[in-house]
Amino acid sequence: MPPTNVKTPPNLRQKLHWLGSGLAIAGIIFVIFRMRTYWLELDFSEVIPLAWFSVGLLAVAYGAANILLALAWRHLVSHLGTSVSRPRSIKIYGISQLAKYLPGNIFHLAGRQALGMAAGIPAGTLAKSTLWELGLLVATATLFSSLVPPLLTPHFPETLSVLILLVSGWIFAWVLKRLGSQQVVTAFIYQAVFLGVSAGIFTALISVISKNEIIPMTLWPSIGGAYIIAWLAGLVTPGAPAGVGIREMVLLLLLKGTVQEADLLMATLLGRLVTVTGDLLFFLCVSPLQPHATATDSTNA
Repeated sequence: MPPTNVKTPPNLRQKLHWLGSGLAIAGIIFVIFRMRTYWLELDFSEVIPLAWFSVGLLAVAYGAANILLALAWRHLVSHLGTSVSRPRSIKIYGISQLAKYLPGNIFHLAGRQALGMAAGIPAGTLAKSTLWELGLLVATATLFSSLVPPLLTPHFPETLSVLILLVSGWIFAWVLKRLGSQQVVTAFIYQAVFLGVSAGIFTALISVISKNEIIPMTLWPSIGGAYIIAWLAGLVTPGAPAGVGIREMVLLLLLKGTVQEADLLMATLLGRLVTVTGDLLFFLCVSPLQPHATATDSTNA
């Protein structure tokens, strides 16, 4: 049977589109204020030219990595029975993401719900995909906690922590395949790669900022793991816009003694600048997209 389009009344579709776009615009305003705050807090005398160059490159890399989250969400929507084109899923995700900087930390989800319904995705599917996405993100980020023990126990082998991550990731993917579907496994892989890229970006900033000491490469996975755990703490903390404040506190606790506090504070501040700029670049790049295909019920395809 050919796929059937999900019908949404034109008037409602237009109102939902404006709602989602309005939340995105509000997110832009808060992003500008947030970037201004970070800019005022920076001590320019401490930031070397190489660090500024790195911030620009890493912001572009982070913005591009957001595509992975958008594609992961697309596969979860497909798992729930609705097919969405890549361009449309990327645009919906990219436009709604900026609203996460609004106080409350939920408005990006509301914006995606509105834009998704305007695109013809059933409201129930969107709500379920949000639960799947958040649950999968929490589980995936938790797997990276195996990289942290070398920071807490000096004699814990770094190679063992990496091996535990790889084995646990493989087992988790196998469980997802048995209990869910290949679509869920693919979403998990996309999310894991995104978290890996994010951890790599923060580790690169630490390496550039640390002028007084060279951090051994063997500790890079552990530093990246600490960043992901801090990211997870910000994600699950209610009301914190994009985890502001929470991630920094967790990073200071986990990396105390491994990275000098002054370098760590500067890296976290520049890291915020990277992520905010990356999210804004992602929004600006996906906004002009003009996907014409509507969502279809893949269960009837």
